[in-house]
Amino acid sequence: MRNELLIGGVWRQGSEDGRIAVLDPATDEVVTEVADGTPADAIAACDAAEAAQVKWAATAPRVRSEILRSCWQTLVDHTDELASLIVREHGKPMADAKGEITYAAEFFRWNAEETVRIRGEIGTAPSGANKIIVHHPPVGVVLMVTPWNFPAAMITRKLAPALGAGNAVVIKPPREAPLTALRIADLLQEAGVPGGLVNVVPTSTSGAWFDAAVDHRAVRMLSFTGSTEVGRVLLRRAADRVLKTVMELGGNAPFIVFDDADVDAAVQGAMVAKMRHSAETCTAANRFYAEAGVADEFTTKFAAAMAEVKIGSGFDETVTCGPLINKKAVDDVDGLVQSAISAGASVAVGGSRVAGAGCFYQPTVLGNVSHDSPIAAAEIFGPVAPVIPFTDHEEMIRQANDTEMGLTGYVYTRDLAKGLRTSERIQAGMIGLNRGAVSDPAAPFGGMKQSGLGREGSGEGIYEFCETQYIATSW
Repeated sequence: MRNELLIGGVWRQGSEDGRIAVLDPATDEVVTEVADGTPADAIAACDAAEAAQVKWAATAPRVRSEILRSCWQTLVDHTDELASLIVREHGKPMADAKGEITYAAEFFRWNAEETVRIRGEIGTAPSGANKIIVHHPPVGVVLMVTPWNFPAAMITRKLAPALGAGNAVVIKPPREAPLTALRIADLLQEAGVPGGLVNVVPTSTSGAWFDAAVDHRAVRMLSFTGSTEVGRVLLRRAADRVLKTVMELGGNAPFIVFDDADVDAAVQGAMVAKMRHSAETCTAANRFYAEAGVADEFTTKFAAAMAEVKIGSGFDETVTCGPLINKKAVDDVDGLVQSAISAGASVAVGGSRVAGAGCFYQPTVLGNVSHDSPIAAAEIFGPVAPVIPFTDHEEMIRQANDTEMGLTGYVYTRDLAKGLRTSERIQAGMIGLNRGAVSDPAAPFGGMKQSGLGREGSGEGIYEFCETQYIATSW
């Protein structure tokens, strides 16, 4: 278990003696303490990245590709160790943690293949006076700020294409869950990533740390995953230096069940879309619109499935829902639930926090929720599912789009044509049509509206970490 800063390929304590306590949300106990990076440490990390990046950019794409593939294999080989770290500092069930490592590692294999396929173009100007050559050099030094809910995958989804394109990076991992990031960086060096390309500096003073890093002369890009509120702040700050940005922000995903849907399949998909990774995902289904003809059946069966969820420590292999990340998260979720109940929602199952140690909340299904309820407007980030009955298809579409968020949506119907028509009308970057999961390294991950800018994954993802340069010449 690493608990120092990684700067320039060297593990070291911070420039001051501060420490950050990492808590186990299942027990409220301190797991360990990690070095607390300062603005001076952030600057040192940017210096190291700048020094390492020039040589890496000049390295042959095939060499970079093989190193990325070695990173994939190394992470796969350490799945159990990394999953245990995630369970310890985040609390998610072991099966979800192992699944996250598989997903996280796959970004290295996918981008190993994309690294040797960064395309260029050559053409003749319409006037015939010169040739037009276009190529895609790396951005340079990329600043990455990552969240606690996927402490491995939200790093590798950015890091793998950034390295493949020829960049160096400075990572600020979440203070709640920095251990996974530190160990991954350690393993990447073992896999052959040259020292200085990946720098990891946890901190408890995010604002001052970020200001120092974003103002560094070598930093040319910011990649952030987190809340829309924080994303707005970072975008404004990045604008001071006109940095390239990729933002994966909050979500408020509608989950639509039509009368003609296979209700059992919809419930199964709802459990995946809502409860995967203990319901703490930006792609989680947040509002469940059930057509009147199946609303009662869907609510009843959904509640029965939620009642079977076992909560507890992720180290118990029978547990399917771990704790929320901290006590504040529990308070926030409970506030939304109690507000909905006060407004007339019925409790089909759950409806309250779990007493005792840890940050647990009962898996909850609320029936007859109004679209105007505050719980329908908030990103719940917890195991709570509000069901909103509907009769008017057009009004339901309006309600589904009545949010500034547009990351994910889900549609269940036996009529494929209707499903596709509805999917096209949902203002979201990703749609699960008769599926409860959408994420895939080969697919473009990202949102519309205030859910983000740019795309991660797929063939598009590596170009986010490239510039476009045009050269005019004649021969």
